[in-house]
Amino acid sequence: MKENMESQNKKKVLMTMSGGIDSSVAAMLLLEQGYELVGVTYRTFDSISQGCMEKEKGCCSVDSIFEAKRMSQDLGFEHHVLDIRQEFKDSVITNFIDEFLHGRTPNPCVVCNSSIKWGKLIETADELGCDYIATGHYARLGEQDGRWYLRKGIDTTKDQTYFLWTLTQENLSRSIFPLGELTKPEVRKIALEHGYEKLSKKQESQEICFIPNNDYRDFLAENVENYAAIYGVGNFIDAQGNKLGEHKGFPNYTIGQRKGLGIALGRPVFVIAIHPEDNTVVLGDKEELQGTTCYVKEINLMKYAQIPEGLEVTAKIRYRNEGGIASLFHEGEQVRVVFHEPIDSITPGQSAVFYEGDDVIGGGVIERV
Repeated sequence: MKENMESQNKKKVLMTMSGGIDSSVAAMLLLEQGYELVGVTYRTFDSISQGCMEKEKGCCSVDSIFEAKRMSQDLGFEHHVLDIRQEFKDSVITNFIDEFLHGRTPNPCVVCNSSIKWGKLIETADELGCDYIATGHYARLGEQDGRWYLRKGIDTTKDQTYFLWTLTQENLSRSIFPLGELTKPEVRKIALEHGYEKLSKKQESQEICFIPNNDYRDFLAENVENYAAIYGVGNFIDAQGNKLGEHKGFPNYTIGQRKGLGIALGRPVFVIAIHPEDNTVVLGDKEELQGTTCYVKEINLMKYAQIPEGLEVTAKIRYRNEGGIASLFHEGEQVRVVFHEPIDSITPGQSAVFYEGDDVIGGGVIERV
């Protein structure tokens, strides 16, 4: 990233401000390096009613927008708030609901990064005369043979490249990640050294930004018409099709789920498959949860223009998943991922991201196993 930033000759940068510590410290660092900043924060949603006194949470709440504006003013650069609630609803929230109603488990942060954050960032940067965009993500940039690609952040516990695999070559060529070479404790120290003690101790939200109580089931019930009637009671079955009991509706379950099933079989069981067409949820033992193959669609490549047949990579199928060694094979417009050893909970709808060491080869959405 250092070489990329030096080559930019300190041009004008659109800095995404969330009101949190990461984007704030990223802005401090860029200002110290001589960049001209313009701040931007998105208004993406209204809190879903769980009672009229509920407070919004997350990176795009009203409180966080005011915090972002105050920080931008304090650091001495202009700040803009963009109301894109309709676009967010049409893309991120619609996709989120649709995926669950088709028996899949969505990844809204991935959709948001591609369709909202970078999709609107490039447009906004052009409108405001900014050459580059910068965020507080923990990621690094690499360049090879004329192609830009992501590299894992130095802080492996905070690395966010898994959520950024959709970024295009244009997105990457205009992006700066000031925190990629830093650890979270170092970021907190920088905030403290700049006189922001409260900010240095600020905790992060682990919730989905548009679901304040972090329960997607309540969200579906409130936002899908006739939800209980259409997606109600169905059968738990085993892999052979034998009925084991009844469930509360297939969208209420995710692959790998063990707790909250509401059924006692005298042994630990897990959700191993979901069949929306007949509202059945398949339960099985730990061994039945494991798989060695999945098919991935909507491929976006970074490091290479094409994937060599049989390329060996580390494939991550969840954010907190360390990944497994796998080989990649072309299957029409999809990629077949063959893991060298069985891996737990391969989940349709989640992202599969491919790495060579720290370098992101590309990624896609898991279509089926």
